[in-house]
Amino acid sequence: MSTARVVVVGSINMDMVAHARRLPRPGETLPGEDFQMTPGGKGANQAVAAARLGASVSFVSRVGTRVHGCALIAALRAEGVDTTHVIEDESALPGIAVIMVGREGGENSIVYVPGSNAQLTPADVRLAAAPLQQTRVMVAQLEVPQPAILEAFRLARAQGVRTILNAAPALTVDPALLALTDCLVLNETEAAQLAGLPDAVQSAEAVARAAAAVLRDQGLPRLLITLGAQGVLVADEQGQRLLAARRVLAVDTVGAGDTFVGGVATAWAEGQSLDEAVRLGQAAAALAVSRVGVQGAMPRREELGPEFAAPTV
Repeated sequence: MSTARVVVVGSINMDMVAHARRLPRPGETLPGEDFQMTPGGKGANQAVAAARLGASVSFVSRVGTRVHGCALIAALRAEGVDTTHVIEDESALPGIAVIMVGREGGENSIVYVPGSNAQLTPADVRLAAAPLQQTRVMVAQLEVPQPAILEAFRLARAQGVRTILNAAPALTVDPALLALTDCLVLNETEAAQLAGLPDAVQSAEAVARAAAAVLRDQGLPRLLITLGAQGVLVADEQGQRLLAARRVLAVDTVGAGDTFVGGVATAWAEGQSLDEAVRLGQAAAALAVSRVGVQGAMPRREELGPEFAAPTV
């Protein structure tokens, strides 16, 4: 078993993905080129990404099993993710994401229906406290209720476990949750909204730097602001620095952010520095977007080359 132990608290969905030449305009109907139903959800995606990169992952979630739920749990188990603390709700539907992907440029648009994800409670999280005793990093996103995440982060802080919050989708975040966040991951749009910056015509990097300054002043110890092909802006006690992205031909960007977060969590749990963790996440995401799919496109550690091999204990 890997010494890089990670707990992921988050969503699990069935993704319904339609591919077309490009994304439709409002009111427009386009012929599709392909369709798949695949396991997804930001929480499940990040759990799979971390597991494929070598972490020992426990997943905390609630899944409706009226349809699709059993298949979603089976898919996680097949990836080596511990689902002991996934609550199965026979009366509920699982989360559903309807995704459209444009072949030209690999862009996507998503409609998300939370289903059973919206029913995860602090009491559910308390039932899953056991894995924290040997965990190094906890990860959460905003596709499950914030009171549940807040309880999870309180438990993590009490055990000395580092916390990563992926503040997506873009929502108002409880200040109490931010106070328990050791590393905040978000894109420049989410960062600007969270920082309360006015709309302005600036470059993505300029917006990210301004937002990072505001959020650091508010007490956030570490921020990772993703800028797509430009890279990742890291902001911590050492200042701000842009870690350039790898050049890659993107064919499907769905799940890129989740792959990145899974990589960051894995490397941080291995005891690597924040910059090293970012580079692992970037390398994994770059390979993932060069393939079609979400969880199936996420790379395994050995695919990234010897420079990203797991450190020896």
